[in-house]
Amino acid sequence: MKKFKNLILILLFAFILNNVSFAENNYFTDGKELFDKKQYNEAKFFFEKDIVFNPKNENSYLYLAKIFKIEKKEILEESNLKTTLLLNPKNEEAIFNLALLNIKKSNFSKSKELINTFDKVCKNLCSSKKKLQETLDNTNKK
Repeated sequence: MKKFKNLILILLFAFILNNVSFAENNYFTDGKELFDKKQYNEAKFFFEKDIVFNPKNENSYLYLAKIFKIEKKEILEESNLKTTLLLNPKNEEAIFNLALLNIKKSNFSKSKELINTFDKVCKNLCSSKKKLQETLDNTNKK
């Protein structure tokens, strides 16, 4: 009887632990759904919560950067893009957005460096390289 109670306690504990772990993994998904609905403040909360439980989730930092871009908070946008690239130096979207941000800030040497990196790692957004280069060229002409 005692073994049976212990077994039930162990199974109950494992079930609870599994549910807590599953809930932690849903923070990014919940944040993404809210982001897609343009509920940025609520989404930001979930992305930040995901980072607490999963600090190596590059996507949470990327989406925070997107929110800060919408909110026109360039310092926070740049910080989150850099963190994304620290976690995954080949994240095309982060490289692309950081290059655009550097062009906007007139940091042309860094922009060229990022465009070259983008060209080397691109797989999905390769057609966007032309847009980056044109933006940089047009800004240099002004």
